[in-house]
Formats: sequence, structure tokens, C-alpha cells
Amino acid sequence: MRALRTAASGMAAQQLNVEVISNNIANMNTVGFKKQRAEFQDLLYQNVERMGAQSSSQGTVVPTGIQIGAGVKAGAVYRVTEQGTPQQTGNPYDMAIDGRGYFQVTLPSGEIGYTRAGNLALSPEGQIVTDDGYPLEPAISIPQDTVKLTISKTGLVQATQQGQTAPTTVGQIQLATFFNEAGLEAIGDNLLLETAASGAANIGSPGDVGFGQILQAYTEASNVDAVSEISALIIAQRAYEMNSKVISTADQMMSVTSQVKG
Repeated sequence: MRALRTAASGMAAQQLNVEVISNNIANMNTVGFKKQRAEFQDLLYQNVERMGAQSSSQGTVVPTGIQIGAGVKAGAVYRVTEQGTPQQTGNPYDMAIDGRGYFQVTLPSGEIGYTRAGNLALSPEGQIVTDDGYPLEPAISIPQDTVKLTISKTGLVQATQQGQTAPTTVGQIQLATFFNEAGLEAIGDNLLLETAASGAANIGSPGDVGFGQILQAYTEASNVDAVSEISALIIAQRAYEMNSKVISTADQMMSVTSQVKG
């Protein structure tokens, strides 16, 4: 019975949907996290009677035909890149991007990773690094005798050293943008990698055309909305239940058929 396979594909699809939603909810408080959404596509159709086929010798054609679908499959799980709410932290090394762009991070492999998570700190050598100790690219070192650090909206990093009144420029934050941000590959630890789908990184300074600005002593909150996720979870659960009901109904129909005596 075709309905068994069709409903089974629906249950598998809703299971994936719930897994995506659960990951969103789990990361509600992850700095810079971008929620994901599952998209689905219908499977191939069986043409019992093809539309447009000739139905008589007079040239009449079948107007609609008979097509029976085979179920559903996952088409994509895309990342929603809308802005999260900036949250003040009081840490002068924290940064939030207000607008488009990603911080560049040098990974141990030498690759460049990209992140929206601006909860940063200082390494033992005085470099601005992520929670895992990965330095920003380009690297920015803060003098040891710094008494005040200022990061402008355009990403200019200035340090006021002990005994001085005028700040010294110690670095410039650079951001990266992509034509297709949803094509970036997530590798965990709030990091993303460039792929053929994302396109090459476009590097620029904060405040340039097409780039966001820097907010010092802020971090960007996750863009997960709890109410929307719970609503989506309920819908996915009900869809799963309805597909399971189809399987139960198909099983009962097969049972009735097997009991028919000739």
C-alpha cells in the first residue's frame, strides 16, 4: 500500500523539522546564533493517466490526468540571518555588529573562520581572541599598560596607555560579507566557513557601504524567538501525529483486505 511509504516519509520529514527546532531552542542564549528553518519538497509522482494524453480518435485530450505523489523529502535547512538584539555587557573587548558582516578569525589550521559572536577577550600575549583563543584577523594586540580601550563604530581600535593622555591606534577591525550568507558552513563553536555556495568573502571596514557598524561593550543575542519556535514545534508535532494516523489507517485497510475470503 503506497500510503504506508508516503506517510513514513512525512514522519521522517517532521522528525527532521523537530530536530532543527530543538537546536534553535537549545541555542536561545548562544551569542550571535542564527536560527535555522527546514524546507521540504514533494517527491516524484506516478502518472497513472498523463494529462494532455489523447483520449479519443477525435483528438480530445485528458484535461487533468491522474498523478499520485510519493511523499515528501527535506529540500534544505537554511539559516535565517536577521539581526539579533544587541545586549550590553560592560566588557570593553566585546563587540556586536549592527548590520551586515562577520568577524574574521584565524583557526589553528590556518583557515579563516567567520562569526557573529563578539564575546571576546585578551590572550596572554595581549591579542584580542575568541573564547577558544582564536585571534581576530587582522590580529590586534593591546599594549600591557593600557588603561582605556576604545573601539569606534568604524572599527578603529585605540588604546590610552598609562601616563599618556592621547590614545594610540593599535588596530582596525575588518568585516567580511557574502553574497549568500545561508551558504556558509557551520562547524560549531559559533564559527562558519566559506563555501562555493556562499561565494568569496568581501572584506571591508565597519561603516563602509554594505557593512554594519561596531558596538563596543555589546554582544549580539541569538535571533531565536521562543514563541515562534514553540508554535512551530506544536505544528510539527501535530503533523507527525497525523502521518502516524495515516499509517495506522493504512494498516487497518490492509488487515481488512487480508481477511477477505474468496
